[in-house]
Amino acid sequence: MTQLLSHFQAVYGRPATLLARAPGRVNLIGEHTDYNDGYVLPAAIERETCIAAAPRPDGIVRLVARDLDRETTFDLAHVAPAADPQATWSNYVRGVAAGLLAAGYRLRGLDAVIQGNVPVGSGLSSSAALEMASVQAFAAAGEFTVPPDQAARIGQKAEHDFVGANTGLMDQLASALGQPDRVLLIDCRDLSYRPVPTPAGATILIADTAVRRQLASSAYNERRSQCEAAAAAMGVRALRDANLEMLARVDVPDVVRRRAQHVIEENDRVLATVAALQAGDLTQVGRLMNASHASLRDLYEVSSAELDAMAELLRSQPGCYGARLTGAGFGGCCVALVDAPAVDAAIAAVSAAYSAQTGLTPALYPTRAAQGARVELL
Repeated sequence: MTQLLSHFQAVYGRPATLLARAPGRVNLIGEHTDYNDGYVLPAAIERETCIAAAPRPDGIVRLVARDLDRETTFDLAHVAPAADPQATWSNYVRGVAAGLLAAGYRLRGLDAVIQGNVPVGSGLSSSAALEMASVQAFAAAGEFTVPPDQAARIGQKAEHDFVGANTGLMDQLASALGQPDRVLLIDCRDLSYRPVPTPAGATILIADTAVRRQLASSAYNERRSQCEAAAAAMGVRALRDANLEMLARVDVPDVVRRRAQHVIEENDRVLATVAALQAGDLTQVGRLMNASHASLRDLYEVSSAELDAMAELLRSQPGCYGARLTGAGFGGCCVALVDAPAVDAAIAAVSAAYSAQTGLTPALYPTRAAQGARVELL
């Protein structure tokens, strides 16, 4: 953080007065269930977005993205609903500001420098990390607090209104609520959550395929519409309320049926994974992760050749219990559960084999479940 604070001093000629930070997340299991009022099992990770900032009196927000070497400003008096088509990276922050204002919070202007190490477009929720760090920065500057569930909803609305991605709430909730050495069983209907200890002796290994995705321009929104169509056909509020027997009784297009089948079965897999973790049955956790990937590949059709190759390579390593794509798909990362002593060998072997198969250079890094969004006054 020393370099970030020094950069702030160099840019603005004064020291930062606060440091807000929020992690990315990896989802152990429960994909595309969040916007269907279902269950997810994410963890905050040891990669985060940080914002060094200091308030200013004129209602202007000046943003410097250190990693992108870009800068922009906007006026809090005119932030909604004006997304910036030029500095699109800033729209996450603009959307958060608009959401906080709409919720009745009194914001102060900011000078800010943003820096992070969550890979963009990797499926590890760099956007949610930026949103939750932004909430923390605005709240600290304005001397108010925002409940984590409200912060998550504000971040989600920023994605909807300012970015054009019709996302669920999992990413923001995980970034806001993360706990060390715990995955979070989140009920996306009522936002209740329960920490579940991460498995002793096993490491969460993230494998970035080096294939980037653009969520807003992908088939994500189409998948969501298909789920809504299936729920409507069954007469339920959301697919959370459906089962396979109900699905068998309705006349829907085959593609809609397959999407709904994935979500219904994935919700069951999340709850089964929690039970297996509590029982210490890592072999069963791995089976469920593998089944989740197959469903995402065959029924939900959000995998890719690179994700499939990465998952297979991870599973072939000694000490690997299971592996699956994580995040929305269409590129990004896989997640695996690996015996801790076998992690280094797995990283070396998978990196070499994946590069040989695809010509791409992956990034593999182990992580522990980490602390959620927070702010430090300097």
